[in-house]
Amino acid sequence: MSKNEEDEDGGRLRSFDGIADNALSFICFAIAVAHIYVAFDPVLSELQRNAFHFAGFAMLAALLYPMWRGGTGNAAPLAIDFALGFAVAVSAVWLAQAENAIYDRGVKFATTDWIAASICIIGAIELTRRVAGIVIPILIILSLTYVAYWGRFVGGVFSFPGLSPETVAFRSIYGDDAMFGTIARISSTYVFLFIIFGAFLLRSGAGEFVINMARAVAGKLVGGPGIVAVIASGLTGTISGSAVANTASTGVITIPLMKRAGFAPKFAGGVEAAASTGGQLMPPIMGAGAFVMASFTQIPYETIVAVAALPALLYFLSVAFFVRIEARRNNLQPIPDEGQTLGSAFKQGGASFIIPICTLIGLLVVGYTPTYAAVFGILAVIASSWLTKNPMGPKAVFEAFVMGSKGMVLTAVLLCSVGLVVNVIATAGIGNTFSLMITSWAGGNILIALILIALASLVLGMGLPVTAAYIVLATLSAPALSGMISDQFVITQLAAGTLPEAAKAVLMFGVPEQIELLSRELTRDEASGLIRSLPLEIAAPVRDLVVPPAVATSALLSAHMIIFWLSQDSNVTPPVALAAFTAAAIAKAPAMATGVASWKLAKGLYIIPVLFAYTPFLSGDWPAMIQVFCFGVVGVYALAGALQGCMEKPLGIVMRALSLLAGIATLWPEMVFVNIAGAIAAFGILAINIRFGRTPPVTTAPATA
Repeated sequence: MSKNEEDEDGGRLRSFDGIADNALSFICFAIAVAHIYVAFDPVLSELQRNAFHFAGFAMLAALLYPMWRGGTGNAAPLAIDFALGFAVAVSAVWLAQAENAIYDRGVKFATTDWIAASICIIGAIELTRRVAGIVIPILIILSLTYVAYWGRFVGGVFSFPGLSPETVAFRSIYGDDAMFGTIARISSTYVFLFIIFGAFLLRSGAGEFVINMARAVAGKLVGGPGIVAVIASGLTGTISGSAVANTASTGVITIPLMKRAGFAPKFAGGVEAAASTGGQLMPPIMGAGAFVMASFTQIPYETIVAVAALPALLYFLSVAFFVRIEARRNNLQPIPDEGQTLGSAFKQGGASFIIPICTLIGLLVVGYTPTYAAVFGILAVIASSWLTKNPMGPKAVFEAFVMGSKGMVLTAVLLCSVGLVVNVIATAGIGNTFSLMITSWAGGNILIALILIALASLVLGMGLPVTAAYIVLATLSAPALSGMISDQFVITQLAAGTLPEAAKAVLMFGVPEQIELLSRELTRDEASGLIRSLPLEIAAPVRDLVVPPAVATSALLSAHMIIFWLSQDSNVTPPVALAAFTAAAIAKAPAMATGVASWKLAKGLYIIPVLFAYTPFLSGDWPAMIQVFCFGVVGVYALAGALQGCMEKPLGIVMRALSLLAGIATLWPEMVFVNIAGAIAAFGILAINIRFGRTPPVTTAPATA
């Protein structure tokens, strides 16, 4: 017999009792163990592994997510769901073994291939609807019908002559970007193994250690409970990489603590949602984003997580600044000492967190693949748990595997299914067309391009989970954005008079009306205007001749990281704001008000990507990156003070305006003297505020936000 319970995203999950629950657990365990075995002994081809991956999680999705919310108290709906999951799983396995036969027939489908492909695609659409809502299924249907039929009726640059149904079906299954292609490979290897690693950490008691350590570090500070939420969510992000999961797991502890300290319920929920969103920005897991990014850019995963650390830390500091400023604005007092110390926290469970995380990072640094590092990290969790009060025996290991498989269902189905959309984008060339449109609309201006991408991200985020929004948006806009960032190097060379002669020849040939400009020394503004005015067929070869490979790679990484960060806003931005709504339920606060509060607190999601585009925050050497980080800390604090009207004490209108200017100056790119002046001004404003500011009365009732 089955029953239903609410899942963390507000949908309904079917749970099982007795024998059925045991059977489901053994299926989950078998799926997890099989993935680990294949990671070490690749007995299957990549296509076969991806197909089996989808087959297993399609079956779990059909069983765990019922077709409809009502009427699940009898066996009929369960039987229907089981039949669907079994049919999709068998079809996926059939297609995996039928590839060679299809090629032998000259890429022709037999009747059984048609049936299997139809069941697989329709099943992917239905299961995605169950786990992630209606938007992605609509996108899949529109995409497939676009290349098969109605694209020929579209005028202009998006017109597409169409493909035969057989070609559409073949590419949807066997294409490099299709259901069993690149994105499915990421899901079946890196993502799943890291989710299992996170499940082992949670089962070992590492989550409890994170909360205890955060309370020991910050619990007795002014605004301490809010800062505890920031620290705990940041550390939990190294385990789960999911904003909603972070909110649900840490929020049940931190939100009541914040309310007890005097924070308004909606502000407490907003803090937890904003901090938990940073979990997907925090290395080493970063949700599925880092793995997808590594595949898209061909930049090693360990490089991505290394350069992502300082920006993630800056984001968490930005949220912590808002928390402390809110506490000072309402003169909230520290909560009483509850006896938790850093030493006691480490003694109770530090080994189960520190040793596995250090093992994982160490293996990545010395050159092991993320797959191997994750597996050894799992073994390190089991071993280190025996140094704590929660040693993991066979039962705990089994439960961790089951937890990991259940936690992977949504991600696996989503990543495999979204390949249907990405495949159409690649097949029809929509990505190149969209990139050209962004370049044209932005006029080569990176800031305008960032605004356009942020707006597109917000719209996509209303219906897509974060990872799906990033995949779609990166496919569409990353080429344009990385090209604009690379052009900054070309502009510098042109203004300095060091442009290679071959590049000058291309410019003279492509834009002969600009020969007069090329014959004399240019200012940076003139060089920028010239490069921005170039048509793509001239700009691209000039870029290829001038920009070194290392700079082009850095530009590509910056573009993808910008898009990835902007994709997070759906967690904290109404009207969707899944993490904020989860926090609102825990805080017993209005959902939309909590969403607005979380959006205000998560300003770093919009400020820090600008630093990616204009500074060496991701692309420079470590001294340069640390310099940007240090100025960023001061600048973000000054901006937070200006926005909240308070630093250590309330700010007047004039001081708020000066603080705003100081923050902007401190963050201004490529002008270190302006940065220094802004930082000095920010510290001066803070000193004046501390010395002459008026302390507000102590808040005894919950503050308003």
